[in-house]
Amino acid sequence: MKILVLNGPNINMLGVREPGIYGSDNYEKLCENVKSFAKEKNIEVEIYQSNHEGDLVDKIQEAFGNTDGIVFNPGAYTHTSIAILDAVKSVSIPCVEVHISKVEEREDFRQVSYIRHACFKTITGHGIAGYTEGMQAVIDHLNK
Repeated sequence: MKILVLNGPNINMLGVREPGIYGSDNYEKLCENVKSFAKEKNIEVEIYQSNHEGDLVDKIQEAFGNTDGIVFNPGAYTHTSIAILDAVKSVSIPCVEVHISKVEEREDFRQVSYIRHACFKTITGHGIAGYTEGMQAVIDHLNK
């Protein structure tokens, strides 16, 4: 089993960017947690982060045919990108939407999630632990 853990803009700035909202764990810690979980579950994981919408679309398309599930924090593209929604829909790979903060308790513009229309589950407000929860959700979904 292979899971792609995909991160959108500014996720690489964890630990620096608004720690009161996103916590003090940095991106390296997030990646360590994901890799450790994958090793424990004996699955393959690929982690990718980009600040560029087209790069994320390309990575989703590249996953077609060789990836079983996606755990995706699109960052601000959650609220703006139909292109990313269409990419996830086009590959038909089971996808979990993850957000570090509780987006449902934040600004009005963060209440819109385009990507949610292509995801079978959404996890918000669990910090970086939401990523391993998302990975487990993919595993459970695929093992049904």
